Amino acid sequence: MSSPVSSLRILPAEIESATTGSPVAGGSGFADTLRSAMDEMGELQTQSETKVASVLEGSGADVHTALIAVEKADLSFQLMMQVRNKIVSAYQEISRMQF
Repeated sequence: MSSPVSSLRILPAEIESATTGSPVAGGSGFADTLRSAMDEMGELQTQSETKVASVLEGSGADVHTALIAVEKADLSFQLMMQVRNKIVSAYQEISRMQF
């Protein structure tokens, strides 16, 4: 029996397989994973802008769908900012190390 939480995809497939220990197909690196996440964030932002514009034009678009798209884009941006903060923090910690 699978739990409803396990069906949620929080991390990209590359990171999920890395955390479970199974080999990553294609061997993409951290930079590629980060770049694809940033591209996905940009796509979510574009989709939300399109849906909001269609609501404002009055072309029969659903307000709820537009609001959900805006929240998805906002959450994606907040997550990306937290990842950036962690990367900067790790860089600063490494730069403080003495060799």
